[in-house]
Amino acid sequence: MPRPRGGRACETVSRASQSSCLATDPGPPDHPAVRAARERLRFSLNLLAMSMILSASVVRVRDGLPLSASTDYEQSMGVQQCRKYVKTLSKKLAQLPDRCMLKAGQYNINFISSLGVSYMMLCTENYPSVLAFCFLDELQKEFITTYNMMRTNTAIRPYCFIEFDNFIQRTKQRYNNPRSLSTKINLADMQTEIKLRPPYQISMSELGSTNGFAQLSAAEFKGTGKISTAPHQRLEAITLPGIVSFILSLLCGALNLIRGFHAIESLLQNEDEDFSYVIAFFLGTAACLYQCYLFLYCTGWRNVKSFLTFGLICLCNMYLYELRNLWQLFFHVTVGAFSALQIRLRQPQGKSPDYNV
Repeated sequence: MPRPRGGRACETVSRASQSSCLATDPGPPDHPAVRAARERLRFSLNLLAMSMILSASVVRVRDGLPLSASTDYEQSMGVQQCRKYVKTLSKKLAQLPDRCMLKAGQYNINFISSLGVSYMMLCTENYPSVLAFCFLDELQKEFITTYNMMRTNTAIRPYCFIEFDNFIQRTKQRYNNPRSLSTKINLADMQTEIKLRPPYQISMSELGSTNGFAQLSAAEFKGTGKISTAPHQRLEAITLPGIVSFILSLLCGALNLIRGFHAIESLLQNEDEDFSYVIAFFLGTAACLYQCYLFLYCTGWRNVKSFLTFGLICLCNMYLYELRNLWQLFFHVTVGAFSALQIRLRQPQGKSPDYNV
């Protein structure tokens, strides 16, 4: 008995629906662990999409001179405060390990240093550390390839490599788009390196201390790759009068030292000689040498120490009045006053000007 036409039509529709269902059905349901992994991946991508790199800069380590920087468009109060932190850090790079991180509220400041140049970046707090240091590593490789060390060491003008901003902007755009990085960079090596040698965490107390960063012990530097530190802040360039005062102070110290040894010889030959003259000569030698030290290095209470040292020179020469003529006393006191003046004039270097870059 023949089937009704309506039955054939229903059979055709049923087969078509089965075909469409087979085309759209992904197959058997995934394992719960696979579904959980996909959810975690989706959450990570959404979180990464909300995080971003805000700015980056290239700074010379020894004096904090900015060599290049990206143009900043973010003008919020938090970002403005973080820029101040970046400037403070740039002055202390020589005292810090070669890989560091500072957490400042909703933002992180990361930087690495190599071959006298530091690469710094500002990002949101939820930006992955692995991507942040991969970004800095890429900037470092490109900068070293493009510019030689002689150019960076002899640079005088701030932002003299501003053309490097083009590469910073392109790289920042790539790292702010997480989907474009999945096939272009390998994070495994950086993840392993960060686990073996994590970045040094800078605290806000270290950043805000009056005398700069606290001196870190050898145990704290272990594993950071830091070779040496520069405990003294850099002073202004030495002038010709400063060189003259330094040489004259050394000369006065040498004269006092020679007279001190002669006084010891006289004391051994004649017991009636006063031993206090020997002490006065050697104190004068120590005062002259300490003036040379204060002229070369920046220390706490430097001007006060210089004034007290000059006072000690005057007292020693007053006590040695019977052993020196007026011209000798005038020479020693004048050199001490001139050296104290040069110490006062040679101040620590000021901060680099802000060019709003």
